[in-house]
Amino acid sequence: MGDYPETLLEFEQRFASEEACREYLFNLRWPHGFRCPRCQHDKAWLTKRNLYHCVQCGYETSVTSGTIFQDTRKPLQLWFRAMWYVVNQKNGVSAIGLQRVLGIQRYETVWIWLHKLRTAMVRPGRDRLSGTVEVDETYIGGKRPGKRGRGAAGKSLVLIAVEDKVNHIGRIRLRRVLDAGAESLMPAVQESVEPCSIVRTDGWSSYERLASTGYEHIIARHTADVGENLLPLVNRVAALLKRWLQGTHQGAVRISHLDYYLDEFTFRFNRRTSRSRGKLFFRLAQQAASIAPVKGQNIRGGQTRI
Repeated sequence: MGDYPETLLEFEQRFASEEACREYLFNLRWPHGFRCPRCQHDKAWLTKRNLYHCVQCGYETSVTSGTIFQDTRKPLQLWFRAMWYVVNQKNGVSAIGLQRVLGIQRYETVWIWLHKLRTAMVRPGRDRLSGTVEVDETYIGGKRPGKRGRGAAGKSLVLIAVEDKVNHIGRIRLRRVLDAGAESLMPAVQESVEPCSIVRTDGWSSYERLASTGYEHIIARHTADVGENLLPLVNRVAALLKRWLQGTHQGAVRISHLDYYLDEFTFRFNRRTSRSRGKLFFRLAQQAASIAPVKGQNIRGGQTRI
């Protein structure tokens, strides 16, 4: 079980100082005691600059080094408040909204922070979906003239995979893909769904390879035309995703940064039944302490996963 505050009052008491935040982050990074990033020695002493000096090799590191907090000029207290606020908003928060809450002068600073936190929402080595999984695609982007459906231009295609738990929706995975061809869709499915799972799709030809790549393929309908809703789980998630992008973020999501928002939506959706906001804070802080640093200059350029 994780160590985390349950209420706002507990949070404020727990992280009332910068030292308390550093101690919490230390325990997340090194739950079994300090380990030198260079030689893995377990003995170090703390310098006046709050650096851990390895007794064996002399290497010095900080508690934020090697995490998304690396090189930050803001106090950890402010970062912790940002994380607590983000996980406590049911529908998320925009950069402008968080900027007002934190009182940070520069909008870009908060905008980069949110994208860094979204990066931390993806747990390295997370499990793939299993059991019965619905798979389909949806287009993200504003209304444009021209062809509709899988040939639509000027929009981003997102593959949606949803676990069917019979009486409720299970976990989801969202993956932006280049197009609706098999070369794009098959790797996305394999990345999201465990082999030997039952995969339910429509009759789109690009999914024909599923049966030969270790999946039990069920075709829910033999046409890609609009008609009876035979993939209701995927369609429901697609509707919720678009409503969230339009509502929380006013539709102002650049295609180059769409992957960050897909990560956040997945994080929130898969933990929608959690009764403890504190646990969500713990998971986000834990993952923020375990992933490599993300530079602001890379965030400005957007993610490229396809």
